[in-house]
Amino acid sequence: MQHFNSEEEERLTHAINVAENRTSGEIRLCIEKKCAGEVIEQATKRFTQLDMHKTALKNGILIYLALDDHKFAIIGDAGIDKKVPEGFWQETKDVMVGYFKQGQLVDGLVAGIDRAGKQLKTFFPRSDDDINELPDDIAYF
Repeated sequence: MQHFNSEEEERLTHAINVAENRTSGEIRLCIEKKCAGEVIEQATKRFTQLDMHKTALKNGILIYLALDDHKFAIIGDAGIDKKVPEGFWQETKDVMVGYFKQGQLVDGLVAGIDRAGKQLKTFFPRSDDDINELPDDIAYF
């Protein structure tokens, strides 16, 4: 199931790459048609399936989107969750929803990726020996 055209996919993976080039953190985008159950539970399941809990500094972030159900969640691993200001994930979701309501799905996702990347950069700046621990492509389920 591929929802985005090649230009949109390139824009999303580029946004992930740009964000990750400033940090040791990892960002993944997970897309599926339907959400089986509660969105946060499904996002947590995908977080684990994508091995996001295995990053060295526990600083992975998953943006999960169920297209047909119009549901999404943002999950940060323990390392980043301890550091971001209270309300940050909700504020990021609110920014994204502003775009989604205008039919600008890709713009909303890029905005969420950018905000997540800035927080990662603040708390987990990129080191000279940083390696990309997870793929930057979109995970489709």
